[in-house]
Amino acid sequence: MNGIAFDRANLLCGLVFIAFGAFFGIQSLGMEIGTALRMGPGYFPLVLSGVLVLVGLIIIVQATQVKGEPIGPIAWRGALFILPAPILFGLTIRPLGFVVALLITASVAAFASRRMKPHWALVLVLAITVFAVGVFSYGLGLPMRRFGPWLDFLGWNF
Repeated sequence: MNGIAFDRANLLCGLVFIAFGAFFGIQSLGMEIGTALRMGPGYFPLVLSGVLVLVGLIIIVQATQVKGEPIGPIAWRGALFILPAPILFGLTIRPLGFVVALLITASVAAFASRRMKPHWALVLVLAITVFAVGVFSYGLGLPMRRFGPWLDFLGWNF
């Protein structure tokens, strides 16, 4: 940009925020908006999209104020293990249950880092699973099976 210092990474980030905000804003216009006191199904997505566009604009303005570092290489390993983890969780929670879905998802996500040692990955996976089951299943009492129907033959109904 002709001698103007700018941060390319933040500029790109701001544009992504604006694109997502515009997409969801356009989608919400097809629904009833309502008012602040009587919100329709399109009210919250429209407000949220406005916030995303505003944050994107703020990031773009800030990106033009400083010279940023060049964008480095993409961490493909992290992306290949972290991005599909929520999808894997969604696909396994009903047939296998909350506990097994957490174990599988956390195990896959643990491989995102080359520095993660197998024994620490196991400790982390078990800690995440115990914590999440304690909070969501026992603490909050969310109505989900701890062990799914595919594991009924084991007789684990707690």
